[in-house]
Amino acid sequence: MIDNKLIDLINITKRYGNNVVIDDLNLYIRENEFLTLLGPSGCGKTTTLRIIGGFEQPDQGRVIFDGKDITKLPPNERQLNTVFQKYALFTHMTIEENIAFGLKIKKKSRQYIKDKISYALKLVNLDGFENRMPDSLSGGQQQRIAIARAIVNEPKVLLLDEPLGALDLKLRQDMQYELIRLKNELGITFVYVTHDQEEALTMSDTIMVMNQGYIQQIGTPEKIYNEPKNAFVADFIGESNIINATMVQDRLVNILGANFPCVDVGFGKIQPVDVVIRPEDIDLVAPEAGIITGRVTSLIFKGVHYEMTVMANGFEWLVHSTDLSPVGAEVGIKVDPYDIQIMNKPESEDEEAVGVNE
Repeated sequence: MIDNKLIDLINITKRYGNNVVIDDLNLYIRENEFLTLLGPSGCGKTTTLRIIGGFEQPDQGRVIFDGKDITKLPPNERQLNTVFQKYALFTHMTIEENIAFGLKIKKKSRQYIKDKISYALKLVNLDGFENRMPDSLSGGQQQRIAIARAIVNEPKVLLLDEPLGALDLKLRQDMQYELIRLKNELGITFVYVTHDQEEALTMSDTIMVMNQGYIQQIGTPEKIYNEPKNAFVADFIGESNIINATMVQDRLVNILGANFPCVDVGFGKIQPVDVVIRPEDIDLVAPEAGIITGRVTSLIFKGVHYEMTVMANGFEWLVHSTDLSPVGAEVGIKVDPYDIQIMNKPESEDEEAVGVNE
């Protein structure tokens, strides 16, 4: 039993014609959690968000909110508000009128509305913008107004569908920290949709990785990055070396013909596995000190590190290092046992999916 469970999606399936977009999805979301739904285009993340918000109805399954079944409730009867990538501001209204729109529909008093507008604008650092028009604001400012319009309604959950997608890189980064600050100040649940892995890792308490309508993995950013459940997650979250290997025995894996110590157990003896090694976890050493040797084939300066490729034992290794090894140099490759992630090879694509939160 999850004591602080706020939203529970139970056996959710959604089809468009013969296309199954979400297949028997189970997910719970906690109070005050920042949950990010992450995955490539068409994976089902936006449809999941729209089902939570009431903009789509599932073909099967239930949406439970704070212990009550809200599956059939329309969006305006849910304690949720949604912020979209396209800000959907009323261009003929002032900022004040935009923010007040929902409160006026609820027939709130004039003083209540005025106080709420002032409070919301201060929260998004746009105090004094009441009489401005949306077209006079930058993209980042317009997005803040869209968020202010949502939070004045005091939702228990804020749903955000790729809200930073239209902003340039610097604005995106600034808004990421603003959203974290807002979430902490408001003390409400955020459910956030993005295909940007770095954005998800930066902002989230919990990440749900989706692909083809299935949950691939749910966990903290650290667990998703450092302990991917399968090759899809490893490849989608950051850069990885994913290599066919053989588990020789507990704590020993054969990678490209060489035995590497690892910490994993329980995979059996002489079993085919997938190995994931992050580029930053590879140590380039003198050839005689490496477990295997290779030659640097390319080099790019990335500012904080060098990105190199090393051809070794027929595989092109991607390496991130602060130490320079020039193109053509012979190097040894070592990896700390804790940095080698072992995964069973799935017998089918469906085996790569997991159904519920860990």
